[in-house]
This record gives sequence, C-alpha cells and structure tokens, in this order.
Amino acid sequence: MTFSICVRERYTDDDGGDQVRFGVAVTTRLPGVGTLCPFASSDGAVATQSLVNVDLGRKGIEYLGDGVAVDDALEALLNADDGKRKRQLHGVDADGTFAFSGEECNDWYGHVVGENYTVAGNLLTGESVIDDTAAAYESDAHGEAPLAERLIDALAAGHEAGGDRREDLTVQSAALLVCTTADDETDAPYYNDLRVDATETPIADLRETYETAKRGYETVLEKYADESDAE
Repeated sequence: MTFSICVRERYTDDDGGDQVRFGVAVTTRLPGVGTLCPFASSDGAVATQSLVNVDLGRKGIEYLGDGVAVDDALEALLNADDGKRKRQLHGVDADGTFAFSGEECNDWYGHVVGENYTVAGNLLTGESVIDDTAAAYESDAHGEAPLAERLIDALAAGHEAGGDRREDLTVQSAALLVCTTADDETDAPYYNDLRVDATETPIADLRETYETAKRGYETVLEKYADESDAE
C-alpha cells in the first residue's frame, strides 16, 4: 500500500491549554486506501500497509486509547500476527514512535523515524520517496498552515520523487486524517478527514478536495457568526 506518514504535534489552543494533534496521510496505486490504511484518534495515529491487516490499525488505536505505549501496542500486535513478515506498520502517540517493515515486503520498501513522525513505504521507485516525504514534512513541521495541508505537501514530495512503482495501475487513491486531544470536537474542521477513493491524480485531487472543504468550513463559520451577530 505504497507510502504514508504519521505525525504528532504539540500546540497551544485558543484558551492557552496544551494540546496534541495527530495526523496520518497515505497514497497508493489502488482504489479506496482510506478504508484500509490510516487510523487516528486523540491518542495517536497508525498506518497499516504492504499486505494489509486492517486489524493492526484498528486494534492499535484501541490499545493507545487504553493507555498502552505505541511501541508496546504495535509490537504486541505484530508478534501475534502470522503474516508479520509481509506487513508494514508504523505510528505515533503522545510520547513515542514506532515503525516496522517486514522482510518479505516488496521492493523498494523501508521506513524512517523522526522525532515526531514516521514514514514508511513499499513497492516504491526508491528510497528517495520516503526521504523526500520526511524532508517535506520536516521543512514546515509545526508550521502555521493546518496539519492536513502540510500532510498533503509531504505526500506530494514523495509522489514527485517517484512514488509507487506500479505504473500499469492507473486507478489510485489518497487519504488523510487529523485528530486532536482538544476536548471539544464539535467544531473540528471538515478538512481533517478526507479521502479520494478512485482517481488517476490522487495528490492533486486530495489537495483540491482539501481546499474545497476548507473553503466550505470557513463559509459555514462566517455564516453562523453573522447570524449570531444579527440576533
């Protein structure tokens, strides 16, 4: 399932409280990657790929919610998985990072672990895909732009470096998911959970979807702010 990035960022909310945001983004030369690979909650972010075992993502997030550290949680799940050698699994929680690439993943495959992020990929044109994805995120980590936007930028860099090597597969997909520890999720931006399920231009379409969703979100905020002022 091509390449993905998981991110942790600490920030201060509008009330001066300390919060953490978690993000995950992925793209592949298959449809519907958003249903299989990316998982996130207010406790962390996880990506499961290569020969996908969706339970690794679902249970990984559940374990993080139970207070298990990300390395302990994901390692335990892999150790109980008979297909471990064909899996890629990586993620972050509030304090740690974890990345695993089984020795039977398809070349080129590998991963990189940064201070606050992980990147992994398989069936790639080369190592530069994950290196460039990581470098693009690092260049603007904790930047002013929303994390969702910066995750798309990171995917775009990996895509430009070659991305998935299966050029005969033209139907592609991409997805992103961002969650936060902030208590009030009712005002979570619409653009924090987006998918492009079947397209030949996944990164461009994910970016267009993000920009449209962000514009719609801002329009809604403006509309109801105006109505509240009128009342």
